[in-house]
Amino acid sequence: MLRVGIPDTIDRSLHEYLPKDIRIEILSKDMTGPVEVDFWIVPPAPKPAQAMWPHLRGVRVAQSTLAGVDWLMRLVPSDVTVCDARGVHDISTAEWVVSATLAMMKYFPFYGEVQRAGEWKRRFEASGLYNRIHGTTGEFYPPVLVEDLHGKRVLIVGYGSIGSMIERMMQPFSVRVDRIARTAREGVKTLAALPELLPQADVVVLIVPLTGETRGMIGAEQLAQMKQGALLVNAARGPVVDTDALLAALQAGRIRAALDVTDPEPLPDGHPLWSAPNALITPHVAGSSPGFMPRAMELAGEQIRRMQRGETPINIVTGEY
Repeated sequence: MLRVGIPDTIDRSLHEYLPKDIRIEILSKDMTGPVEVDFWIVPPAPKPAQAMWPHLRGVRVAQSTLAGVDWLMRLVPSDVTVCDARGVHDISTAEWVVSATLAMMKYFPFYGEVQRAGEWKRRFEASGLYNRIHGTTGEFYPPVLVEDLHGKRVLIVGYGSIGSMIERMMQPFSVRVDRIARTAREGVKTLAALPELLPQADVVVLIVPLTGETRGMIGAEQLAQMKQGALLVNAARGPVVDTDALLAALQAGRIRAALDVTDPEPLPDGHPLWSAPNALITPHVAGSSPGFMPRAMELAGEQIRRMQRGETPINIVTGEY
């Protein structure tokens, strides 16, 4: 009988997604003795996983509940098959990207300030904001109070499962999409095309895993290549972007940014990124919707059934992805 290790933080009602003919071992970050498991459902945070790992014996498959497994690859030895949660976060993360993009295009951070100040007439400051963002000096009538996403050119860097969902959700806005992934295929270019595509993009979406190749991928040189007023959306990992270079670009009024991830993370109190102009920051929340864990457990259940049938699991991660 297959032995499956499940964190005690996962609601017992979600065990229904798993096959009945397995032996479930409930795992705690405070466990002290050894536990034999064949299939480990990894907690969605490094610290409890790191506390559990020294007590686990016989693990053949470590099934992450997250799309990113850079820290998990460093935790377990190479003889353990690591599987990521490809597909689990497609909906929630893609919705965050679209929402954050629209929020910046519609100046929601600015209008949040207007609401808190309770000053309706401040809405006309949006025209000046538009000019500062885009480096223009025009006067508009009626005044420009928001921008449109419709018709913009969007560059998706990391065109995998989530990236394709982002494109699908942006289609109603009639955007033009350019795609970059590690491997070229029809309609998708490699990172070598970044210098060509960055200057053309109104919105640059980062949704790559953190690897040696992608760490610091967006630095001062790449930010300088972006057009004036372009929006950088990071839903990947904080270290994909050089924080000092990003701060400099924001403070100079070169670009805008919507960030769900930062470097460092958690972002310390008082860090200058919190107050940087033209920036929207959410504290790594994009994947944490009510549908997260049910989707993760549904995937885990299918993986276990594959093992029971003697089949190879899906979403296996090798090397640096």
